[in-house]
Amino acid sequence: MSAYWIPRLQIAVNKIALKVLRFPVPETIRGVDSSLTLCDEMAAAGLQRVLLVTDGPLMRTGIPERLAAHLRQRDVAVEVFSDVEPDPDYALVLRGVERLNAFNAQAVLAVGGGSPIDCAKSMLMCQATGKHPSKLTGVWLYHLPRPHGLPLYAIPTTSGTGSEATVAAIVSDRAEQTKYSIIDPKLLPIKVALDPALTVGLPPAVTAATGMDALTHAVEAYIGTMGTKETNAWALRATELIGANLSKAYALGTDMEARANMQEAALLAGLAFTRATVGYVHAIAHQLGGLYHVPHGLANAIVMPHVLDFCKSACTDRLADLARAAGIAVAGANDTENADRMIAWIREMNAAMGIPSTVNALREADFDRIIAHALTEAHGTYAIPRYMQKDDARGILRQLLATN
Repeated sequence: MSAYWIPRLQIAVNKIALKVLRFPVPETIRGVDSSLTLCDEMAAAGLQRVLLVTDGPLMRTGIPERLAAHLRQRDVAVEVFSDVEPDPDYALVLRGVERLNAFNAQAVLAVGGGSPIDCAKSMLMCQATGKHPSKLTGVWLYHLPRPHGLPLYAIPTTSGTGSEATVAAIVSDRAEQTKYSIIDPKLLPIKVALDPALTVGLPPAVTAATGMDALTHAVEAYIGTMGTKETNAWALRATELIGANLSKAYALGTDMEARANMQEAALLAGLAFTRATVGYVHAIAHQLGGLYHVPHGLANAIVMPHVLDFCKSACTDRLADLARAAGIAVAGANDTENADRMIAWIREMNAAMGIPSTVNALREADFDRIIAHALTEAHGTYAIPRYMQKDDARGILRQLLATN
């Protein structure tokens, strides 16, 4: 324990701050066509110029243009910034800021998965501060005081990242091949629409990866040491919804009830982890994404059972709670048995949905770099239930090698 007294102290201070500070919860509209209702409310608020931030694949579905057309019918001028790519980097964010300024937008509407929403958040923070995104990475306390940026509205089209409910944005440094977090309560969207109809066209593989991403958020928020009564309730409810609905949404993409429940789970898990933080699953997954461009939800799904195996001795009771919430606990079993069942269930879910157990691109020559960045990211930032040494991390990475 003494080796980690500094990060433990940092987390203890953050836990006290969490009890004092009130993190806002975005106003949320739910149900089929709630995305159109959100557009109506933006127009009713008097907005006249809106920049819609999205990505190319989503543009091909027609969803962003349909929303833009609805806004235009309400006399709102809309420009679409559809350049967003997976893992938005500094250059992309700066291009977005240029478009914001050139269009003289009064607000931003982010439509898509985590990448468009994170890109929009980063753009707004850069515009508000006049700083390069590389100067904004880290925890919000370092950036106060600062002006409040333009209002952000969000319509998620995947059910996983929870970015619509978090105070964080992930931005990539292509030169360093790594990802960084920008964390500030002012990054939270002011209004969100959870429209399950917009997720119906998701390919099963995307439904699987994003669903497991939401589960990772709930699990890491719950087993960490910064949870509160509120975040624990959110995490357990999210786990319950995922346990009951992810397989249904994966098997039958048109199941609107399952889609709506997965959206709710992603939102609740986002609310939980933005306050209680995440852990080593995210710290390692961020490196796999930055170095090899493994999609974030997929990386989380692959890494999660290995990290939980490592952490289990420090959070057995909490893993058992999650097993009960997911509906997969064994009646009469003790906490250790149900904790093992929770980890086994995650592996079973991955296998059933075609998620691999290894990372093809992973190379042993990169281990030192991955470990150094992951432990630096996690220690003092995330509420780790059990601290990991370099050899522990190396053992996990060896299990992720495709050559096993």
